[in-house]
Amino acid sequence: MLIKCWGTRGSIPVSGPEYLKYGGDTTCIEIRTKNDEIIIVDAGSSIRRAGNKFIAEGRSDFTMLFTHAHWDHLMGFPFFKPLYSSKSRIKICGCPFAQSTVEEMISRIMTPPYFPVNFDNIRAEITYEGECYESFLVDSVTITPIFLNHPNQGLGYKFVEDGKSFVFITDNELGFKHPGGLDFDDYRDFATNADIFIHDSEYTEGDYKRTRGWGHTVYNDALRLAMEANVKNFGLFHHNQDRNDDGVDQIVRDCHTMIEKHRSPLECFAVYQNMELIL
Repeated sequence: MLIKCWGTRGSIPVSGPEYLKYGGDTTCIEIRTKNDEIIIVDAGSSIRRAGNKFIAEGRSDFTMLFTHAHWDHLMGFPFFKPLYSSKSRIKICGCPFAQSTVEEMISRIMTPPYFPVNFDNIRAEITYEGECYESFLVDSVTITPIFLNHPNQGLGYKFVEDGKSFVFITDNELGFKHPGGLDFDDYRDFATNADIFIHDSEYTEGDYKRTRGWGHTVYNDALRLAMEANVKNFGLFHHNQDRNDDGVDQIVRDCHTMIEKHRSPLECFAVYQNMELIL
């Protein structure tokens, strides 16, 4: 399983010299199965670059999952060039969340007056499957969803192939309970013994004094979750739009200090744009 993190920023894309190390694009994760099938998670601004790469490779078949319907995870969808090719076949799996259907969730971002190209102009063959509660299979990867603790709800996912597991939980608040959300222990159990665990770690404790209830996690809590779940590798994710590279580096250093204090074998890093991980 190859995991490529095309974008790692939260809420809105950013640019500038202070964001070069970790990048400014919002969420899109590419997963390649051992048979080279492509699974895409979310359509943030970085899916534009992913689509360009897929076209250059001559790829036309994709499975697409969404964690939730907030703008920063959908905004790149109209710029995913395979949508405009009749050769493309895209299977979209997941819950519609606050909308009636998944199709409505993604089509609304391409309706007048918000976007000049109508959803009906898409030429790709798109099918929809509501995979919200049970595990399902995409090629050689078993995918298990879990409900996020986030405004308007959403899903995190566990990907397992040949006994190796990748758990991706973004936009999940561990310090405040939202309708439909789960408890700390539920997320710990879901991630237990994961080989790679990526979790929302947007806030510092100082940030959280004014952002509690906004749907994101203090990095200390995310780190504690990773240690209690006994994961092997932990990636800090969904970097705040105002957090520059130096700020993210400081969070990583603080996490390493806490890991050493607890004598944990955990490997911790901040996920950066275009980062590739292999299981």
